[in-house]
Amino acid sequence: MWFRHRRGAAAAALGAVAVMALPACSAEGEESLVDATSLTVGVKEDQPGLGLNVDGELVGFDVDVATYVAGHMGIDDVRLVGVTSAEREEKLISGEVDMVVATYSITPARRTEVTFGGPYYVAKQDILVRADETGVEGVRDLEGRSVCQGAGSNSATRITEGLGIEVRELQEAETYSACIERLSEGSVDAVSTDNLILAGFLAEDPDAFRFVNNPFTDEKYGVGLPYGDVAACEAVNKAVSEMYQDGTAAGLLEEWFGETDLEVVRSVPQFEGCD
Repeated sequence: MWFRHRRGAAAAALGAVAVMALPACSAEGEESLVDATSLTVGVKEDQPGLGLNVDGELVGFDVDVATYVAGHMGIDDVRLVGVTSAEREEKLISGEVDMVVATYSITPARRTEVTFGGPYYVAKQDILVRADETGVEGVRDLEGRSVCQGAGSNSATRITEGLGIEVRELQEAETYSACIERLSEGSVDAVSTDNLILAGFLAEDPDAFRFVNNPFTDEKYGVGLPYGDVAACEAVNKAVSEMYQDGTAAGLLEEWFGETDLEVVRSVPQFEGCD
């Protein structure tokens, strides 16, 4: 891999305080992904429609976004690797991946370790239940029920801590595909996360689940970049703008989610800024 995140070695030797004092990657004389000749990009490999391993090939909306952004940066040599939600910061900081495009919601806490381009899409948090579950029509109906979230995700804690809803049990699985398995088996009552993620799983087995379709938060999907690489962030934002303006984003959303009846957003998202 061409680019190594300089914070990885520093973190081991100096700790988080020293790491935060290091100069930005895109400052004068520092390396930036805009100068790279190849990229290793982390994507999900277990989320239908977004990032899924199909016979050894990673496919989905996030995968296509990653390829488009890299191509816009003039980089054709792109290696895709699977990452879980819990691994994203770790793999960026260590330099194991150069970029993450993996349903990576931009949050204030994550921005202390990662520079985000985008968002490239603004999803909505929603709920998936079993098809025969008629008692859940909104987030307040999760009171007293069991909910599953993927490790490294903030989705279910937004329900319990953000909205103050007392669920009976909050389970954490390694991945959202594991949460869906628990839902199917009946060991949890609901899975709550971004509607694009839920729509992908619903499309895989539409008779088994029901999409509540009553969203309650915005989830801004960012392109995770090495901390401080402002030049790469600006390049990503330019690429995302063109992806929407030239119709590519609309085509990809239709390709991956057109049959799910999910109302997708086809306008350019408002960027968070690269400071």
